[in-house]
Amino acid sequence: MEATNMTLKILLPYKIFAVKTGVTRIVAETSSGSFGVLPQRLDCVAALEPGILTYESDADGEAFIAVDTGVLVKTGENVMVSVRNASGGVSLELLHDAVEREFGEHDEEEEKNRSVLREMEGSFINQLMRYYHGK
Repeated sequence: MEATNMTLKILLPYKIFAVKTGVTRIVAETSSGSFGVLPQRLDCVAALEPGILTYESDADGEAFIAVDTGVLVKTGENVMVSVRNASGGVSLELLHDAVEREFGEHDEEEEKNRSVLREMEGSFINQLMRYYHGK
């Protein structure tokens, strides 16, 4: 019995980035390395790292989309990829550059924000300790 093809839907926080039908395979990046999905694969969930998502379909052949961190969920014939940001439609080399440049900037901003929050939390705890020990 021949396996049916998959439908790939890539979701961003503010819109649907792409819907691809007739997809025969998908490869995405996780913290453990490349993660492949074929139509007959059991349902699964994977946390995605910034990288290049590769898919193949009759209509597009082998195609590449740069994706930010997110999650991939396969249920039956449907594969949903929900990520913070994505870009496509350019050469593979330009997509690699985009991943390093654009998605790397988000990570730097998040680390700065976390650092500021840690400082604020530490200051707040110190003030609470002085208040309770001062009375």
